[in-house]
Amino acid sequence: MSEQHEMPGAVPQESACADDELVLYLDLEAVACPGLLVSVPARLRYRPEDPYAVCLDTHVDLDEPITWIFARGLLTTGLTGWAGLGDVTVHRGTGPGSATLFIALTADDTTAVLHAPATLVAAFLTATEHLVPYGSEPLHIDVDDLILRLMEADGPPVA
Repeated sequence: MSEQHEMPGAVPQESACADDELVLYLDLEAVACPGLLVSVPARLRYRPEDPYAVCLDTHVDLDEPITWIFARGLLTTGLTGWAGLGDVTVHRGTGPGSATLFIALTADDTTAVLHAPATLVAAFLTATEHLVPYGSEPLHIDVDDLILRLMEADGPPVA
């Protein structure tokens, strides 16, 4: 039975999400310049068929959302320490900012630092663990389908 599990948040829910997907709608804040935060409607998505990945869709002034795909473990680690290298880094704030999870997204020479409510992200990750417990991810990957898709895309391997 296919179903979509939604968690409350502020992003309009008229999105085209796949079945069997956990979705968290939330308002992130982006640092526009020092002292100025701009609201960024967003959603986190998790599908058991892609058990290692979390999608972050940001809804800015474009026809389609901008989607970032990164490891579920990156968010999990970022809740308690620094996580990630390169395009995506995640860490929790300290002191007065400890309720905030900072997600830095880098493309080309531009970095956007998004502020997310750490408790909502933690609840989302707990819900993903109910769908796919940590360590059981390989059991949720259809290897035969993956091989078939790879062969269709590139043709048979050359000996």
